[in-house]
Amino acid sequence: MSISATSVTGALRKLVSEPAEQINYWLPLGDEQVYLNEYLGKPISLTYSGEINCIACGRRTNKSFSQGHCYPCFTGKAACDMCILKPELCHYEAGTCREPQWGEEFCFQPHVIYLANTTGPKVGITRKTQLPTRWIDQGAVAALPIFEVSTRHISGQIEVALAEFIADKSRWQQLLKAVPEPVDLLALRDQSLEWSSSIVAEIRSREGNDAVIELSVKPAEFEFPVVEYPEKIKSFNFDKVPRVEGRLQGIKGQYLLLDTGVINIRKFGGYQVQFEA
Repeated sequence: MSISATSVTGALRKLVSEPAEQINYWLPLGDEQVYLNEYLGKPISLTYSGEINCIACGRRTNKSFSQGHCYPCFTGKAACDMCILKPELCHYEAGTCREPQWGEEFCFQPHVIYLANTTGPKVGITRKTQLPTRWIDQGAVAALPIFEVSTRHISGQIEVALAEFIADKSRWQQLLKAVPEPVDLLALRDQSLEWSSSIVAEIRSREGNDAVIELSVKPAEFEFPVVEYPEKIKSFNFDKVPRVEGRLQGIKGQYLLLDTGVINIRKFGGYQVQFEA
């Protein structure tokens, strides 16, 4: 349920976003979602109670792993494995997947390799169903899908090839300081097709031509609700400072930008937090 309220308490989850002329954001707390855009320019506070509940199983945990998991889930769930970050190291492909059924559902579905402008050009991958949310979560002001592939493992292979020429990570501090300079993503796509031609040919010869499909679409563009970017970046951590307060100056990616510092909401999934405005 989306609400407008001065005080809400619940288990924190990653920010929910919606594409619009300026991105709309909600802060999920338990069963409720606080619409954040209406608090731009206003003082808010987030207070951590000291309790964390695993976002997978719900059990109470003293420490959070992999953005909100308890240790048993962190060590047992395929969603927390290294191949989620590096799909070219796919455990299912190697026969060592922790949860093969989950792998079949998650990894064997269409994925997209894309170019984005976050803190300059970068290459990335995501499930097709996660567009455009993935781009917004990364704070991209523009993004362009260039390939659709049949599995996550294949997307990782192509990303690794392109990462030799294009960054595959954003500089998070720079992301929160300014709007990046424009990037000609269409021109970069043409170059990317050349750079990846050999790995694409290899994959098609092995998996079939439909395993990798070139896409021809226009770039998507995004404007984030930011009143003012901070000159210096001070990052808040609930484990060290349980109360975060300040004037909300903007929202970008998964970050709240306050006049007192910034906080990555996704990092604290499962934390019991009170929002006040």
